[in-house]
Amino acid sequence: MSDVRDQGPSAQPHGPGHGRDPGIDLARFACLALVVVGHCMMVSPVLHADGTVTSENTLGDQPWFVPVIWIFMVMPLFFVTGGTTGLQSWQRLKANGGSGFEFARARLLRLVRPAAALLAAMFLGLGAALLAGVDPQVVQLIVTGAGMPLWFLAAYLAAQLNIPLLACFHARAPWLTVAVLAALVVAVDCFRGALPVLAYANLVFLWCAVQQVGFLMADGHFARLTSSGLVGLIVAANLMLGVVTGLGLYTGNMLVNLNPPNLCLFLLGVSQAAALQLFRPVLGWMSNVGSVRAIILAAGRRAMTVYLWHLPLLAGMSGLLLLTDFPKPAAGTAEWWWSRPLVILGVITLLLPVLAAFGHLEERPTASVHARGRPAPAVVTAAVAVFIPVADAAFNGLTLGLLGGGAACFVLAVLLLGRVPERVTGDVAAGRAVRAQGG
Repeated sequence: MSDVRDQGPSAQPHGPGHGRDPGIDLARFACLALVVVGHCMMVSPVLHADGTVTSENTLGDQPWFVPVIWIFMVMPLFFVTGGTTGLQSWQRLKANGGSGFEFARARLLRLVRPAAALLAAMFLGLGAALLAGVDPQVVQLIVTGAGMPLWFLAAYLAAQLNIPLLACFHARAPWLTVAVLAALVVAVDCFRGALPVLAYANLVFLWCAVQQVGFLMADGHFARLTSSGLVGLIVAANLMLGVVTGLGLYTGNMLVNLNPPNLCLFLLGVSQAAALQLFRPVLGWMSNVGSVRAIILAAGRRAMTVYLWHLPLLAGMSGLLLLTDFPKPAAGTAEWWWSRPLVILGVITLLLPVLAAFGHLEERPTASVHARGRPAPAVVTAAVAVFIPVADAAFNGLTLGLLGGGAACFVLAVLLLGRVPERVTGDVAAGRAVRAQGG
């Protein structure tokens, strides 16, 4: 998920100084809302008679889930829009004399600070719960819930940190760059059966390829297509997706295809990018409605905090309810489905104090334009410190101890990165100009 405060694209190609596109913000808000609602329909912890606790994916067990998730798997769209705004942020920074290390430093700070707060709060809170006598299985259930947003953070950071390099390739050969990345995705898919660990390479190749589709959108390649051309692209991508799943090369369940990701997510990304361009006028009109725009701006400033915290809060709320006599309908029953609005309301209620306490961490701390930047080795060390615990969690699962170690690594990364010189925040200056014109 890209920071929605970055400037989005308009319908035409732009230079580094363009303004934001509220239609892109609306699309991101809708995607984030779908993710939160979807998770509230998936998490269903069950306390068995022998005292063991398991978690069921109630939504995923429905017979109609596969065709529905084909449509509502929005993760590729996050990377498409992240590529669009990321490329334009890099272009602005580069135009102001910034370097790739400064770009990486700013991106790391913006994403790592809220994540560090989450890991630290969970480690302290769950550690205290364990000492207070809460069943270790309930604690582990909540810990596991916290691990799901972290894979996205790792994949998104890996894609974003490669933007300066990929932008160089894109400037020289945009279509060839996408083709090479897609070919690497296919190559990994071909050999993942013989070497399963190789499949995780697509956390980089696949999401960089989808991000590169966002580069094409940023440069106006999609805007130059007619409506019939965009519809044709959507149909072609989905037909190809139907062929590869129909032949049994991939499963038709896009949730299974998500982690580790495969070619299906790239095809979905192309389809969703074309659909976003097709409906851009409608999104632009809707996002300019006063009440809608206010909601988008309020949610956009704290989007990463909402994404990182909603699932741990949902898992924590569900786990703690197991310890009470509160009525708990069996998963998949009519009563269970009717209780989902209450669950969503509960998650939103829990999010409000979290946003008040930690939401400001999404605001990147900036130093004077004359401040001395961090050396490149410090930025590289910070990136390594972030990826080590995340990789460990991906391969071995998240534990309470790893939560504490991850929090320490993330805090170390923040200290290494320091404050960002003002010139890196050219998007902030552009945002101020837009707000001044709107005022």
